[in-house]
Amino acid sequence: MPARPILLLGHPMLRQISEPVRDPASARLLLRDLEATLHEFQRSHGFGRGISAVQIGETRRVIYMEAGGQRYELINPEYTWRSEEKFELWDDCFSFPNLMVRLSRHQRIVVRYQRPTGEYRVLEAEGALSELVQHEMDHLDGVLAVDHARTPLDLAMRNYVLRRTA
Repeated sequence: MPARPILLLGHPMLRQISEPVRDPASARLLLRDLEATLHEFQRSHGFGRGISAVQIGETRRVIYMEAGGQRYELINPEYTWRSEEKFELWDDCFSFPNLMVRLSRHQRIVVRYQRPTGEYRVLEAEGALSELVQHEMDHLDGVLAVDHARTPLDLAMRNYVLRRTA
């Protein structure tokens, strides 16, 4: 359960499409590494709620998140519904921690996923949790938040955005 190095913007693996996990139980150790890596990132950077396996060099469809006092372990997540209503926000990422991207996300989503036991579950999310899930699911498809920037003005250094929105 060690914290693992996080791949940074420019690493070609971040652009790969992750493979489905055939045996969900096999993802248990990976989920522990993701949890440890998330906690280490939080300690060293002061923010962070979720991480996908590809960010630590594992091209498997696995996400670990902590939000609203809950832990989420998503294996093979897939959208079953996304609202037409969207909202705009500044997004950040472990793979480029000093850069933020202004983008829009679906207000509400529904995702079907597996637990390490193989059991299927459904996650209904809105607002901040919806945004987080969408961000992490993008990673599984080789899509980064910077890809959602509509203009160069939608990219800014983290300290600048935080100063402007404080």
